[in-house]
Amino acid sequence: MSRGRGHGDKSLAVQPSLWTGSSPACIGPCFFDRLSSNPSKPETMASPQGLQAPQEFGGPLGAAALMLLLPATTLHLLLAVRSGPARLLGPPAHLPGLSELWSPRVLLLLLTWLGLQAALYLLPARKVAEGLELKDKSRLRYPINGFQALMLTVLLVGLGVSGGLPLGALAEMLLPLASVATLTTFIFSVLLYMKAQVTPTSGLAPRGNSGNLLYDFFMGRELNPRIGSFDFKYFFELRPGLIGWVLINLALLLREAELRGSPSLAMWLVNGFQLLYVGDALWYEEAVLTTMDITHEGFGFMLAFGDLVWVPFTYSLQAHFLLYHPQPLGLPRALLICLINAAGYYIFRGANSQKNTFRKNPSDPSVAGTSHLLPYFYFLYFIVLLVHREARDELHCLQKYGRAWHAYCQRVPYRIVPYIY
Repeated sequence: MSRGRGHGDKSLAVQPSLWTGSSPACIGPCFFDRLSSNPSKPETMASPQGLQAPQEFGGPLGAAALMLLLPATTLHLLLAVRSGPARLLGPPAHLPGLSELWSPRVLLLLLTWLGLQAALYLLPARKVAEGLELKDKSRLRYPINGFQALMLTVLLVGLGVSGGLPLGALAEMLLPLASVATLTTFIFSVLLYMKAQVTPTSGLAPRGNSGNLLYDFFMGRELNPRIGSFDFKYFFELRPGLIGWVLINLALLLREAELRGSPSLAMWLVNGFQLLYVGDALWYEEAVLTTMDITHEGFGFMLAFGDLVWVPFTYSLQAHFLLYHPQPLGLPRALLICLINAAGYYIFRGANSQKNTFRKNPSDPSVAGTSHLLPYFYFLYFIVLLVHREARDELHCLQKYGRAWHAYCQRVPYRIVPYIY
């Protein structure tokens, strides 16, 4: 409760503030996304004199360490989540042998998945969007059909499951799948590095051309590696890893149904909430074109590993944990969780829409912000007036009521705004 006296003043419309967090596609999939200081003019074309940029992630030594640490962390998480204690810290219960980490069948499965998503990428798009202007004044074109790819994938998987496809068995293959995906990422990154050797200077990324092989291999030398109209960075940013995350979650749900008769309420919620996130990212796929990953970062091991390994195999840990460690969840708590998620999604979507609008056009009236203080005089004046008047009222009441006012203040501790003042 608060005890200050207010006035029935009219409300004042205030422009929404600019949110500078990550884009919708980048709250998870954009592995190291950072907002540009000048989003309307990205540093997307390297010049012969200005290729080198300040080194990040600790330079070559940091890049080398991350190339070892990130795959090891992924494997550790997958081993820990299915163990009894499920300890995040400490050594795994057992070290897997080569047969647990590698299988030609798993490699074939991964390549088939990548081939399917590439085929869906090449289908006619509902829209073709242009990226931000490069420094040579050109603009690349991108198919906006990620949500279409998600829906077709769901349809194909649904037909397969109804026809007897044992999708639940995928839950037991996540460890070798992650290992094979990591190996594939290393090989693919080598090919990307080799391709960059014959790329014109205008197509190189400033952050990935330091001259140090390890660092450039990690950061990525070429900004937009393409074969024809097929853009590798754009494809991997949202397609195989993000949709693969949904598929892994579904496989874990079906496996739980096989083991316990039906999926738990907690498993349903995890699948539903994370599907909403992926669906949102793909529905607003065009927004990824203004993110740091697309406009500034080269495509090397860092982004390739994040897209193909880190996202699907670590973002699905909640569902993975529930399969081996069931968590009872009653309906009242589930409804509260849904309410919190809905509120969070509302904030998330609004903030990211603002940010994408600003990156496209910082002068857009919907995100321009405040340009004059004068219209806010009434609002600011009444803040000062009410705080001052409350202080005077406090003193007068203390003088008039004495101990009774102290007793009242103990029962009504806040003066104007509860829990703040």
